[in-house]
This record gives sequence, structure tokens and C-alpha cells, in this order.
Amino acid sequence: MPTRHHLRARDETGLRQFAELVATFVQPGDLIALEGDLGAGKTTFARALIAKLLGDANEDIPSPTFTLVQTYETSRMPVAHLDLYRIRDAAEVDELGIDHALTRGIVLVEWPENGGDRLPADRIVIGLEEARTSHGDIDPDRRDISFHGLGTQAGRADRLHAITMILDEIGWNMPEASIDYLQGDASARRYARVSVPSRGPLVLMDWPRQPDGPPIADGLPYSRIAHLAEDVRPFIAVANALIAEGLAAPRIVAANIEQGLLVIDDLGDGVYGRALAGGRDQYELWHAAVDVLVRLRGLRADLPLPVDGGESWTLPHYDARAMAIEVSLLIDWLWPFARGSAPPADIRAEYTSLWQDVIARLTGDADHGDTSHPARRDHGIVLRDYHSPNLIWRSGEQGLARVGIIDFQDAVQGPFAYDLVSLLQDARLDVSADLERSLLDDYCAAVRASDANFDTRSFRLDYAALGAQRNSKILGIFARLAVRDHKPHYLVHMPRVRRYLERNLAHPDLAPLAAFHRRHLDDIGRG
Repeated sequence: MPTRHHLRARDETGLRQFAELVATFVQPGDLIALEGDLGAGKTTFARALIAKLLGDANEDIPSPTFTLVQTYETSRMPVAHLDLYRIRDAAEVDELGIDHALTRGIVLVEWPENGGDRLPADRIVIGLEEARTSHGDIDPDRRDISFHGLGTQAGRADRLHAITMILDEIGWNMPEASIDYLQGDASARRYARVSVPSRGPLVLMDWPRQPDGPPIADGLPYSRIAHLAEDVRPFIAVANALIAEGLAAPRIVAANIEQGLLVIDDLGDGVYGRALAGGRDQYELWHAAVDVLVRLRGLRADLPLPVDGGESWTLPHYDARAMAIEVSLLIDWLWPFARGSAPPADIRAEYTSLWQDVIARLTGDADHGDTSHPARRDHGIVLRDYHSPNLIWRSGEQGLARVGIIDFQDAVQGPFAYDLVSLLQDARLDVSADLERSLLDDYCAAVRASDANFDTRSFRLDYAALGAQRNSKILGIFARLAVRDHKPHYLVHMPRVRRYLERNLAHPDLAPLAAFHRRHLDDIGRG
């Protein structure tokens, strides 16, 4: 039996708040069945949910009592609002297009009991009834809310309950509180901006534990091989470490680690792309981010990082297997995407062999490749996605605090050059070769000023090799997003990433890999 969850004695404001929370939670394919007597608040709930999705609290949202169905186009998904009160024969439901509506958006159904078994069995059921006082009398101004999931939606209803609990923990059920969906990126994580009186702006992170796809090697999924975080523990650990280092990472306000739910500080809207579009100087923005990377060299990445309740997290090593599985994305996804068929076995073997040699030099693997390059010592914490979508310009702050850092849960121990090339070869925004060269010089000069043993030549080779590795991975990811995840809008960035890749392959030590690209990949990813 599904678990029924209860929210007691909510006034109309509380009912609308819950509807707005559900609006941030729903996704295409959800059917929300609203149960309750006449006057229980079903239409009030539906209107509040639709208004939140439309982004306009004053939008006229008529009841579909006579039309049976009313549809809306919102920025996130279409909404179909059904009222089955006047249905006398459940077969009439077949004519309302529910199944088609669920392929693109969500369906809200009032009086679902009149639809009988013609409604999809998988649904979230929300029940409303008049609350009672402590003396057992009806309170006409308050409603008891119950909700549960049927079929495949049982787990999602349980998750909705966990979200309400963590929000209530921070006082979100106060009258002035609000919640707004935040557009996510390519990951499975979902975000919402939460406003609570007497607290600063906050963000809800909804991140259910899930490996990235099926097992692909040695019984492990891609995420495990590539050391991608599968729950919130690494995020908490790295956030705490960055804050302790004096950097601007979001503070953890509330956490349900097992459910994968966090409430964190909101660092603002000034993501680098928006700041740049608003007239900020690119050199100023990027140089401040370079300064943060110089500071990060002082963080001990090899020590366990505290999580919560006595737990700790040790950063995994960015090892040869992780680097290799990432560069394989280009040959596994971009080649078939561009060519229409899998790469020939000999080409795949040559690509893999060339990258084994490059990766061996990066990781100091004496069992492969050129042993004249000793094991790298310029290693430490690597945040791994240190680029414009994950950097927030905080103009009201000073020094390093001007650069807010997010999306660092995949951090590893690896070459310092990785984060620098992520920044200076930004996949989403153009960084000119001149600006890249200047900032690379600035970084090397800053490190050399405090570390007489810093090997600039070795670092620049790391930089070029890791740039080639990262951009190969990104090209493969963009193809995978288009083919597997039906997100083709990332393809617009391919030509930029391809240009960065060519900059890296110009390094003399990468000549064999550059020759391979000229022979087999020269026409791919150019737009």
C-alpha cells in the first residue's frame, strides 16, 4: 500500500504554497488527481499551480467545469486542466486527449473518481478536506491535505513529502515564504529558489541518488568509472572545504543526505555569462577566477573532508581509467553522430592507444607510454567543472569572495592545470586565444612567485594535454546529449569546443594525436 502523507490545517495561503511547491516538482508525464468535496479547494489548488507554472499570479485561469478541459502553454511544459464533475459516462474521458497530453506535459484532474479506470493508473493523488479544530469542530478556513502516489508514482510522492519536510525545517511554511523553479543544466539535479522570512535567499537542491546509466565496464556505470558524484556527500564535503579556505561556496543550511536533498545559500544571479552580457569586463571576471585557482593550490586534497554527523569524504584520484573513459565519449558518441555508423575497429584502437600514451604522462603511469616524463607532482584539488555556468560574480564583495563557486560535487585529486583549462577554454563562452594566453601567463607567474619549484614547462604540457582530454570529452557529451537525452541545443557550442581542441593539439608533444585528428576527425564538430 502506498504511504499517505499529511499536511494538517493549512489555510488558503498554505494551500497555495503547497500548490506552488508541487509546480516546482512536477515533470512531463505527471498526472495529478485532485480529490475532495465541493468547496474543498481543488480549483484553488489547480489555479495556484498553473499560475506558478505560467509565472503570473494574476493570470485569469477559468474553471473547466463546462469545457471539461483547459490547456496552457508554459515555459517549462504544457498543462491540461480537467474537471470531470459533469462526466456521466467514464468513456467520455477517452475523448479528452489525456494520454497525448502526458507525452508533453502534465495533467491536473478534478473529480478523478468520475473517470473510473479510463484515467492512467500511475498518478499522484492529492486529497483536500476541511480541517477540524482541537475540539473536533470543522474549521471552514483551513484544509487538511493528504497525498500519495499510485503505481510508478509512489516513490515520487514519497520524495515530495521529503521535500516538504526539509522546507518546513527551515520555516518555509510561513505566510511570506515562496518557491520558484530554477532552470537546471544537463544533469539530473533539480533546483528551486526558496525565500523564507528572516533568512537570506536559499536554494533547494533535489538530487536523488542515481548512477549515470547502465554498467559499461567491469560491471560499473560510467559515473563510477569517471568518479562522478552519485549523492550529496561530496557536495557537502567540498563546500565545507572551500568555505574553510576563505572562498565563496554555498553554506549548507539543511540536509537530508539519504534522500539527496539540500537547502543551501543562494549566491545570486550573477553567473559569469550574465555578468559578461551586462557589460562586465571579461578580463576582470576571468582574472578573479584565476586568483581563486591560485588560492586552491593551498588546500590539502589528500585529507578526508568532513561531511556531516562525523562522516567524511576522501576525494577520489583522477586516474588513468577515469580520463580514458571520458575521452572515449568522442569516439563512442561523436563519431556515430557525425558519420552515421560506429568507428572501424582499427581507428578506435589507434585513438585509444594514442590517448593511453598521453594519459600515462598525465598520471605518471610507468606501465604505459613515455617514461621520460616523471609522475606529476603538481596535483591537488580539481573542481572539474570550473567554468562560466558554475561561477557567479558577486560585485558587492571584495577579493576572492567576488567569485561564487557552485557545481563542484565531482571534485577529484588531480592536475591543477585541469581547472585552469576548464576556465580559459570555456565551453559555453568564447575566450580568445590572446586572453587565454595572458591569463595562463598570469597564473604561472603567480604560482612561481610563491613556489620556486613550479615547473612552467611541465605545467603547460599538462594544460594542453588536459585541454585536449576535456574538450574531447565535451564533444562526446554534446553528441550524447543530443542523441540519448534529446537535448540538441548543446550542439551550438561544438564549433567553439573544436577550436579549443585545435589550440591544445598545437602543442609539439601532442603531435601524434593532432595527426590522428587531421586524418580522421578534421571535418567533425565544426558546425
